[in-house]
Amino acid sequence: MSEKASVEGAAERTAAVSFTEINARRRGPLRRFVRSHPRVTDAVVVLIYLLVSLTMLILAADISTHYFAFVPVIAAGVVLFWRRDRPLIVLGTLTVLEWISLMTSEGQASVGIGAWFALYAVAAHHPFRTALWALAGAALLTITPLWFVEALFVEEAPYLIWIVMGFVLMWYFLAIGFGITTRRDREHERALRDWATRNAELASATERNRIAREMHDVVAHSLSVMIALSDGAAVVMKRDQERAREVLDELSASGRTALADMRRVLGVLREGPVAAPREPLPAAGSLSTLLDGFQVAGLPIRLGLSGPGLPEDPAFQLTVYRIIQESLTNVLRYGKGVTTVNVAIARTGTQVRVRVSDDGRGSMGPVVSVGTGQGITGMQERASIYSGTVDCGPGPDGGWIVDARLVIPEDQEATTKGEQRVRSV
Repeated sequence: MSEKASVEGAAERTAAVSFTEINARRRGPLRRFVRSHPRVTDAVVVLIYLLVSLTMLILAADISTHYFAFVPVIAAGVVLFWRRDRPLIVLGTLTVLEWISLMTSEGQASVGIGAWFALYAVAAHHPFRTALWALAGAALLTITPLWFVEALFVEEAPYLIWIVMGFVLMWYFLAIGFGITTRRDREHERALRDWATRNAELASATERNRIAREMHDVVAHSLSVMIALSDGAAVVMKRDQERAREVLDELSASGRTALADMRRVLGVLREGPVAAPREPLPAAGSLSTLLDGFQVAGLPIRLGLSGPGLPEDPAFQLTVYRIIQESLTNVLRYGKGVTTVNVAIARTGTQVRVRVSDDGRGSMGPVVSVGTGQGITGMQERASIYSGTVDCGPGPDGGWIVDARLVIPEDQEATTKGEQRVRSV
């Protein structure tokens, strides 16, 4: 089984389970029993039909001379049990049995109640047009024999035949109406289930992309820093052992930090009490640590801040953190002859601008990529969450520039202004 099929299957099962729970709460206990026990329901329908039809037949006058009228009534009950599987065939069979029952019992026996159940099944399982044709056919085949029943033509009540026909049609239309309503409810439920499945698949894809971004940022940054530190340690090992020891300590610390970050990212995939929290980690306090790590790895970084501080939203801070991390990682990977790396964070109103530039020369020419090529894409995806953009390209005087612009959400802007007013008071 492929990974895609496995993920889609898991998403579909998750959506189906969630939808089933929601829909079960909406249904009453009787509807839940009917939906979960279809064959028991069919048996109950048959019993109701036999109870009503046989009672009417037994109570009818002169039935002793028409004992064979029980045959089509009982046969209709047997056929009615399969109305869910072959509703059109069952309906056709019942209309024929209705004709036989009326003719052999002189109107004292009928299987019309079974036709009601069959019409409901047709409307519940077939399109509207098919249900209307079935209604017309059943009405024609079951009402026509009424004109041959002498008991319905009474001189004192010449309108009796029309009353009987009206009642038959009324119950037929009610059966069709209930069936159409049931079919529409099922189609609505099916549409909701499909929507839930698509939504689960989208959520799964979004989560995979999020984890992929986190994995890329953690691995790319940590490995780049560790490679630079190990190269630096090899250079200064013979000249300054104390400095080499410091570099190795920093290398070890970077490895431990990368391992902790990796465990955190993978921890969100677990379930139960050992699962890692899904909230993004605040990055404001760790930004200085990030810059210190790159400086130890050999990047001459200058940090510039202007305007109010970043909002308290941890997700927003993490976005800024990851953009700066990825930009500096690329400088460490590809930059040559870098003497200055400028990191500028400026906030103006609801706009936050993050700009990382260097004066190296390595980024101006073609280089061999040592990463996955998803770094810039990841930054753009992160910025788009906050209606922002990321522009990357060579600088006019050499080096490389990453210019990101983010928009602070309105609720975070309101929170920041409130905190500023409190501090001023």
